[in-house]
Amino acid sequence: MQVTCLPTKDRHTTNMNEKILAELRTELNMQTARMPWTELERWFASGGVIRVANELDLIDVAARIAADDKTSIQQWMAAGLIGKVMDNQAAVWLSQNSLLWTVVVKPWILVQQERVQPSGKPT
Repeated sequence: MQVTCLPTKDRHTTNMNEKILAELRTELNMQTARMPWTELERWFASGGVIRVANELDLIDVAARIAADDKTSIQQWMAAGLIGKVMDNQAAVWLSQNSLLWTVVVKPWILVQQERVQPSGKPT
């Protein structure tokens, strides 16, 4: 088996990036909140609300957006895992009086529906 190592400069950059992402995750985790959709409608109307699929970790997505990780963001967008909230989704959240997890990464508000455990309890 052959192991390929990154050059020292690339390893240092990767370690720095991971350290920065870890710090961002910690900071953003403390800034998350559950908010009713009705309180987010104003930002939705101005195009500032981004939906994050439940398959992704909201905090990780926020950290990568804050760190300008274009590769990850483009992959998620192409896969339909993140994107602007569409009118039909906004209407569903309004009719259900949905409570969403939120975190701000200016100029965006990232939202994610609460996950429901098999027991029926949200997480």
